[in-house]
Amino acid sequence: MAEAVWRSELEGWRLDWFRLEATGDGRAAAALVARRRRVAAALRDRWRPADLAEDPFVAAIRRLFRAAGCDPTRHRPSSEALLRRVLKGEELAPIHPLVDLNNALSVELMAPACVLRAGSFDFPVTLRSGRVGETLDSMRGPYGLAGKPLLADGAGPFGTPITDSHRVKVLSETAAAWLVVYRPAELVAPAEAGATLDDLLAEAPVARRVG
Repeated sequence: MAEAVWRSELEGWRLDWFRLEATGDGRAAAALVARRRRVAAALRDRWRPADLAEDPFVAAIRRLFRAAGCDPTRHRPSSEALLRRVLKGEELAPIHPLVDLNNALSVELMAPACVLRAGSFDFPVTLRSGRVGETLDSMRGPYGLAGKPLLADGAGPFGTPITDSHRVKVLSETAAAWLVVYRPAELVAPAEAGATLDDLLAEAPVARRVG
């Protein structure tokens, strides 16, 4: 099994990598929906969408985006986009157990998280700023990468904390994936992401951690 080997050209970031295998447990998927709704209700009691940027963690992620050359108000971190939807009362539609788990973790950590199909990229990977002329065949269509924080392997960029590429997309038949969480190193406890993921999987075992 490949190890998550990465390096960063950008200061201040922490990446947490988790290897996952889907369990195919339908009851676990229902438990994940119930937990996500409970967390969403608690967040709506605490925040309004217009006030979200006041959270120190959200503000720290925005600073990292700006340092990379990206305006986070024009190109929102994926976690902030999810949080805004949740705070507006939107239900996150189920997509795939691994994607749904990723979104739940992202909301709970208030940090961008992306799930990447196993075998669709190779380690080592580099976290860096996008270069002029680089583009991504993203879930949103062709996406200019200049100044965006991104992950790249030997074949080029494949993901960002904003959106990911079709190259690494989880497919209906996908049973194994890597999940990566992007966090500001200055504010996090190293074990927090793993502990939150373990807690999620204990309540809603839609996947198991491998390794």
